[in-house]
Amino acid sequence: MPKLKIGTRGSPLALYQANETKSRLKAAHGYSDEDIEIVVITTTGDRIRDRPLSEIGGKGLFTKEIEEALFAREIHLAVHSMKDMPARLPDGLIMAALLPREDVRDAFLSPVAKTIDDLPKGAVVGSSSVRRGAQLKRLRPDIDVIQFRGNVETRLKKLDEGVAMATFLAAAGLKRLGLADKIASLVPTEVMLPAVAQGCIGIETREDDAKTRELLAAINHEPSATAVNCERAFLAALDGSCRTPLAGHAVIDNGVVKFRGHALTLDGVHCFETTRAGAPADAARMGREAGEQVKAEGGSLIAF
Repeated sequence: MPKLKIGTRGSPLALYQANETKSRLKAAHGYSDEDIEIVVITTTGDRIRDRPLSEIGGKGLFTKEIEEALFAREIHLAVHSMKDMPARLPDGLIMAALLPREDVRDAFLSPVAKTIDDLPKGAVVGSSSVRRGAQLKRLRPDIDVIQFRGNVETRLKKLDEGVAMATFLAAAGLKRLGLADKIASLVPTEVMLPAVAQGCIGIETREDDAKTRELLAAINHEPSATAVNCERAFLAALDGSCRTPLAGHAVIDNGVVKFRGHALTLDGVHCFETTRAGAPADAARMGREAGEQVKAEGGSLIAF
């Protein structure tokens, strides 16, 4: 067989996710190490680290060059953190598999506090996420939120250097990197609803590549895929971008998909929330209808 090529960003977390995908493909199909190659691709988002994503083009900056490599047939598949994916994929590309979801919660990291409530009045908190910033301002209007971009290691270093008193990272990424000991506390989803598809690894390929799609079908985790389909339908209905504080989380409980989603104003003052419950087959429809409801209620207050 031709060597199967996996495209990925080069951060430690991205490489972990690519190697996890490689291991699952080897186990599913009896491949050897030499049968699969990991191809590191530097994206625009990796190169520009000194400005908020909302100012330079959004989430697509972390996928553009990788997706171009897919179209050019330089790689067969691409591995992504699903929470970093734009609401809509380019025509001709599909998300062919999702791996089992990790912890969806946000992790609170701080050398001076155990929880959000423990932070002193007027504390400086670093975050590159408009969602976390808005949710935090809603919980603690006194807190000063500053921009805090970079990969996991960069943000931990900034925290150690005292750039901020606290920050948030996805618990899933920290656990995958063996850095769970850095977590001061895990934030319950009732307190901070996670980003759409947080904790999930997605694998993208060309729609016309039937062979690769068949290979990936063997490692797709259907419950994770169903939940993420619901959440991403919510995101798409809202035309969600990194300029909009959006959150959505679906779980499957005894065969029922339960979804909660909301959109906030950037200052956290207003929050428009909705819930849905229904059959797994209706997951995408529920997410879409939930998004349409929130968009109608939020109107011009929400920065769509």
